Amino acid sequence: MTADFQRSDQLKGFFVQDPTPDSDPATSDGVFVYSTTEVAVGDRVLVTGKAVEYNGLTELSPVSAVDVCGTGRVAPAAVRLPLKGGAGMERYEGVLLRFGQRLTTTETYQLGRYGQITVSAGGRLFQPTDGHGSTQAGNDARRLLVDDGSNVQNPATIPYTDPRVVRIGDATTGLTGVLTYQFGDYALQPTRPARFDNENPRPKRPRNVGGDVRVASFNTLNWFTTLDKRGADTAEEQERQLTKLTAALRGLDADVVGLMEVENNGDTAVGTIVDRLNQAAGAGTYAWVRHPYPGTDEIHVALIYRPSEVTPVGEARSSQDPVFDRPPLVQTFRPRRGGTAFTMIVNHFKSKGCGDATGPDQDQGDGQGCYNARRVSQARAVAALAAGVPNPLVVGDLNAYTAEDPVKTLTAAGLVGQTQRFVPPSQRYSYVFDGQSGELDHALAGRALSRRVTGATIWHINSDEPVFLDYNTEYNPPAFYRPDAFRSSDHDPVLLGLDLR
Repeated sequence: MTADFQRSDQLKGFFVQDPTPDSDPATSDGVFVYSTTEVAVGDRVLVTGKAVEYNGLTELSPVSAVDVCGTGRVAPAAVRLPLKGGAGMERYEGVLLRFGQRLTTTETYQLGRYGQITVSAGGRLFQPTDGHGSTQAGNDARRLLVDDGSNVQNPATIPYTDPRVVRIGDATTGLTGVLTYQFGDYALQPTRPARFDNENPRPKRPRNVGGDVRVASFNTLNWFTTLDKRGADTAEEQERQLTKLTAALRGLDADVVGLMEVENNGDTAVGTIVDRLNQAAGAGTYAWVRHPYPGTDEIHVALIYRPSEVTPVGEARSSQDPVFDRPPLVQTFRPRRGGTAFTMIVNHFKSKGCGDATGPDQDQGDGQGCYNARRVSQARAVAALAAGVPNPLVVGDLNAYTAEDPVKTLTAAGLVGQTQRFVPPSQRYSYVFDGQSGELDHALAGRALSRRVTGATIWHINSDEPVFLDYNTEYNPPAFYRPDAFRSSDHDPVLLGLDLR
């Protein structure tokens, strides 16, 4: 017996492995025994039962007898990712394994709900369409799901939270456990506690970007003042959400901020954010730009600014082009103390979800998801807007990674991606989906304005953090909530410095 998961809150069984394996490396020498008969790790056992496939896992069930006939030891097999020669994991199903290499946390989405994380060899995984040189096949070969030996949802004790909560980017060595199969994926059930080193510490503040005007872009993850819609369900959750968003915006300390996923209810939702910011920073510190044509979607883009630092020039503009699901917000600003004017164009392109996608908007199998054709059309329309305003700065959640067609459309029109200029490739991400990091949130400047950009950074306060740290109260243990910027959203904000004098 190599691993014991017999408790009622575990897998209700144990793993056995042949101490004298056969000569066929393609077949497994271990198997799961669905039984709570009292045995211990190291026991030599003779098990009688029926061999079945349960959700893809080979196991013995039902079991009619478990006889202990001595003791022994099976050393874990040394394994490295990716497996040599493109081999699959099936040969190790039910086998005790040890990964001696450094493995990096690349996904924590299910940590609070199911006690699971995903680790990968060679550092975190990046989206294949983000321009980091990765492929989907290569990513899949490098990754490993790590479970907690339990089928219980919302475990009372969440793994990897003591003495601190694990972040994406943290790493471990010597991961040891038994490989199982569940819900269409292989997973390691650890037999020894895994310790994750703090290789990606929380950034308490964004990197200094210089300049005399600071500009930011931030997806707020459904900031709604109307309860029980897309944002908070209760007044308590709403207060927790607003507290975290305020902490994030104050931490950015930007003079102009484009916001996405703000409830489209006139000035109510954006005004509430500004009111809370002004309560913390002083009356009149921030104001907002009224969107002249916010569209009919439940969410819209918004724009807040510091009147003491910048002054709006002319009226805000938008577009009634039906290609936009959430029309952009266009506003020119001039530094309060004089200098070069620039124009914010705040965007939130169509998402990758398929919904009612038809024709060219369907998934084309190129990694760009559904509605890529729509996003390209939106990018062309934004490029046309940018061509008609002074010193354009296109910001927002474009729902497109850096090497995808919509972003290429904007750069082909003469706009320059600023994070590509200033952010190292290993830090160039703002979102994590399916264990793969990528940059959905962009800042692209016209060529003349690009020469005035003094720095750009992505403040990693959200994408690397587990979901159970957010404002929600359902499923989230109350002890983990903090009134700070971390996990205020699922997107990281982008910050730029401009030298306009």
